[in-house]
Amino acid sequence: MVTRFSSRTSWDRSESSYAAAVREAHVSRRRLYDLTISNPTRCGFSYDVDALLGPMVDARALVYDPDPRGLAIAREAVSKYYADHGAEVSTANLVLTTSTSESYSFLFRLLCDPGDEVLVAQPSYPLFDFLADLDDVRLRPYPLFYDHGWWIDFAELERSITPRTRAVIVVHPNNPTGHWTSPRERELLEALCARRGLALIVDEVFLDYPLRESTSSSSFACAEHPVLTFVLSGLSKIAGLPQMKAAWIATLGPDHLRNEALGRLEIVADTFLSMNAPVQLAMPSWLAARGLIQAQILERAIANLAVLRQIADKAPGRLQLFEVDAGWSAVLSLPGCVGEIDCAERLVRELGVVLHPGGFYGMSERTRVVLSLIGPLNDFEAGISRAIAEI
Repeated sequence: MVTRFSSRTSWDRSESSYAAAVREAHVSRRRLYDLTISNPTRCGFSYDVDALLGPMVDARALVYDPDPRGLAIAREAVSKYYADHGAEVSTANLVLTTSTSESYSFLFRLLCDPGDEVLVAQPSYPLFDFLADLDDVRLRPYPLFYDHGWWIDFAELERSITPRTRAVIVVHPNNPTGHWTSPRERELLEALCARRGLALIVDEVFLDYPLRESTSSSSFACAEHPVLTFVLSGLSKIAGLPQMKAAWIATLGPDHLRNEALGRLEIVADTFLSMNAPVQLAMPSWLAARGLIQAQILERAIANLAVLRQIADKAPGRLQLFEVDAGWSAVLSLPGCVGEIDCAERLVRELGVVLHPGGFYGMSERTRVVLSLIGPLNDFEAGISRAIAEI
């Protein structure tokens, strides 16, 4: 008898030529300049071990006290985080999850029947595709276009809406473009969602990392909420602690919609009860101490971005840096990096410089690549310089 598997997991798991190039480069043990490192715990930052691990040794964690929305002490810490951003978010409107991925999955189940659609910007992070597949949701892209900065193409966004569209996802700031949703774009998004009866899902994991002085770290949790709005974030980026698995959904909007959504979300969360007590009890300490790691990450990202700008200024026509407002990533174009194979693959094979292909994020231009801004400064500068000198 043949075992049958779900079609939702029938992904192509074969190794891409780019992945093969990276694997072979590592096996060869030659000098590599990996400019894709985005795991903060592997970037040489200083963590206070006692201050981070100490709060997990709490006797209260030995008592099983399940709350589908999360322990009150943890939700109060999240509410205070938003208060620091000038937003009033009641603990009653918060649902804790183990990750923003789980948050998306909860919301897809809340909002969509199988085959319903959610709109997501392109370029964007490829994880959405897998999450949507697992919850039987269809993603439809709407474009960000570049003109001295990234902008939402509202005409195409509206044309992408169908009778089965249920929500619009906005990553604020976007990954990998670093596009910061402007106040005017927010107004247009909310007006569009109100007019078409759509929910707004806003991913703010990079909110605390503005890279331009003119960029204001304004959360969608601030001000009025004319449409049903879900604001997502978590400790992975806010506190540089991706391994601690703590995130949340802030549910906002008109009272009747918000209350109905929260009631349904509570049942979804109660079905899984995925949050563990030690992490929840430690969240107040971790969030209170977030400034220590954020300062290091932001300093590194700003320094690496300054290096990129200097190199781009010295190599006009050979490196284009797309303006980035916030976050940990940047998009580059290397016009001279053309050939029979993708630019990122060529850089790995010929120069030992590891960058992500733009195609990972939905960019069709083969000369576009994406890099992390939080890797060690010396390797970052050496890798970029090597790529520019040789292509």
